[in-house]
Amino acid sequence: MLKLAMVPSRSKTTALTTISSHFCHCGFEAFNHVLKEIYFLVKAFVCRTKFFQEETKAISFRTCSESRRTMEIIRTERLVLRGFEEADWKAVHDYGSDPEVVRYMDWGPNTEEETKKFIQRAIASQKEQPRKTYTLAIVLKPKNKLIGGCGIYVSNPENREGWIGYCLNRNFWRQGYATETAKGLLKFGFERLNLHRIFATCDPANTASARVLEKTGMQREGHFRGHRWVKGKWRDSLLYAILDYEWKRLASTNIK
Repeated sequence: MLKLAMVPSRSKTTALTTISSHFCHCGFEAFNHVLKEIYFLVKAFVCRTKFFQEETKAISFRTCSESRRTMEIIRTERLVLRGFEEADWKAVHDYGSDPEVVRYMDWGPNTEEETKKFIQRAIASQKEQPRKTYTLAIVLKPKNKLIGGCGIYVSNPENREGWIGYCLNRNFWRQGYATETAKGLLKFGFERLNLHRIFATCDPANTASARVLEKTGMQREGHFRGHRWVKGKWRDSLLYAILDYEWKRLASTNIK
């Protein structure tokens, strides 16, 4: 029995020469048998190719689905950090329009129009490719209640650096939610975004925020004097940061 190897680079002329030679020596019956072998070999090849393509497509789909679930939604013990939706604007406006909540922020108090525009920008950033902006809603698990906003932003991709921020409705202050949020963002940044360094800033007068950053394991690296013009006056900032290997060390002890 003649065995033919499927060589992708074999030309039509070479194939015909081989088949013709075999036909001359073996007669019509053998030639017919060769054609059947070629048919089944080609059929098997096409089936394997189709199977491989379908498998690749399925794997890609599952990977995208898994990425959407794990990279855009962060779950902590009591919270879900997820992408903003249009229906969130009223809950966001509750804290975004509160002068006490935005006292140390660069923005606010917001008008309704400003809050709606913020939501639109946050939703638009979800389509960014590659994604560098993760502006997320802080949602309390048991009641599915939006209690604040937060984010992690890849500011320097080449050096794998990013920063975090958070803001909570004051009805939920002093309950550990800010610290839980910050830890969730750091875990996401180091384990999912593969960042090397994550930093955050806060006003020196905002001692509650400084304590939150310290509880996450971030270290104070500096004090910027009068470097921002905010709401009609120059403002100072404290700089906190943590590196990936520091996070890994702390994550195995008291930071989880």
